[in-house]
Amino acid sequence: MANIKSMKKDLRRNEKARVGNQSVKSALKTYIKKVRATASAGQAETVKAAVTTAQKMLDKAAQRGIIHKNQAARRKSRAMKAAHKALAAKS
Repeated sequence: MANIKSMKKDLRRNEKARVGNQSVKSALKTYIKKVRATASAGQAETVKAAVTTAQKMLDKAAQRGIIHKNQAARRKSRAMKAAHKALAAKS
C-alpha cells in the first residue's frame, strides 16, 4: 500500500475506473454474442439492429480508451462478416 496521500487517491480512482471498464467490456461481449446468435438464426432485421448497436458501443469504448481502436475495428469487421454471411445464406 502506498504511503503518499495522492497515491492512495490514485489507487482508489484506478479501482473505480477498472470496475467501470470491466462492465463495459462485459457488455461489449454480450453485444457481439447477440450479433452471432441472430446471424446463426438467420433473422435479417434483428441482425441489422444488433450489428448497428454493437458497432456503436464498440466505437464508444474505443473513443473512451477502454479498448484499442484496432481491436474495435477488428471486432466490428468480424461482426459484419458474420452478418453478411448469414444474410447471404438466407437469400
